[in-house]
Amino acid sequence: MSELALYPLSDEHKMIRDTARDFAEKEIAPIAAEFDESGEFPHKTIQKMGEMGFMGIEVPEEYGGAGMDTLAYVLALEEISKVDASHGVIMSVNNSLYCHGILKFGTEEQKKKFVTPIASGKAIGAYSLTEPMSGSDAGTMKSRAIRDGNHYILNGRKSWVTSGPVADYYVVFMMTDPEKKHKGITAFLVEANTPGLTRGKKEPKLGIRASATSELIFEDCRVPVENRLGEEGEGFKIAMTVLDAGRIGIATQALGIAEAAYEAARQYAVTREAFGQPIGAFQGTGFKIADMKTRIEASRLLIYNAAMAKEKSKKNGSRYSLEASMAKLFASETAMWVAHQAVQIHGGMGYSKELPIERYFRDAKITEIYEGTSEIQRLVISRSEMGLK
Repeated sequence: MSELALYPLSDEHKMIRDTARDFAEKEIAPIAAEFDESGEFPHKTIQKMGEMGFMGIEVPEEYGGAGMDTLAYVLALEEISKVDASHGVIMSVNNSLYCHGILKFGTEEQKKKFVTPIASGKAIGAYSLTEPMSGSDAGTMKSRAIRDGNHYILNGRKSWVTSGPVADYYVVFMMTDPEKKHKGITAFLVEANTPGLTRGKKEPKLGIRASATSELIFEDCRVPVENRLGEEGEGFKIAMTVLDAGRIGIATQALGIAEAAYEAARQYAVTREAFGQPIGAFQGTGFKIADMKTRIEASRLLIYNAAMAKEKSKKNGSRYSLEASMAKLFASETAMWVAHQAVQIHGGMGYSKELPIERYFRDAKITEIYEGTSEIQRLVISRSEMGLK
């Protein structure tokens, strides 16, 4: 991994990066292939990550977190994702999609109750916006929340909930005023053991198989008013604000995948010989290595820039949607391209499960889809540049 002169790292940043790298190599690397194959959730290593502070890096210490900045989060997540993208996305969801939104929009009581156990590694959080027929167009969601005295009654079906089968708490978005479409969405904090909430089928996935994903089914699920996050109708704003942070996390996950694939390809290119010389000496391979490295470092710059924009936002409330979308778009497409090239450089061995190359390839694809597809990122970027809503 390069250390960019434009972003000199403090001793604290280097410490968390090195700690995450050491943990990933010693604790996650030996089990990554096994959990990918079985699809089981890695409870023990995730709990250890929580105990080490990785599940709430930006969360203030008073709520059980490490109290560090976004760059520290990015550095640690990159190292975890480089070894295993499944562990990376679990870490990303806990930090960005779950904790970030509650810290920004929640009450003091909500922060203490719903953030502290997550940040300290005692529980797992999840984020639920998508529905079977409502993805990028959240205004079409069918789930409903109806006020009934001091409670809301939630009904509907949610899909593709990362950590859904194992989470203890969920940030859930429901329609409270359908006529207003996306302006009628409200956010709620729901405990997993709430009567009326059941977990649906666990999704069989191409990649990030150790990251459990499922449906959530709400049938007359009663949630107290004090568990509403923000005001009625603020759900869409909360969801989009949280996704800005989440996209930095997914961009970083993609960077980790790309780095792992690149390093494997580079090593293979200098050790595998053909026609009396290393295959990297042939332009067909050497130029791939050059392009892989360049795209990875460009991705890193975009991610660090988005991280700095998020830090600026903490001080003045500015949005960083553009920076986050550019980082997510470029890094995710870089991960997919680099992983593809790594398979090609390895030839038949790249297709074999004896090496992790095919896992990098499978894991990379989802980074172009979740938390906003590449098409949505281009929409966000283009509309921002043209001043369109």
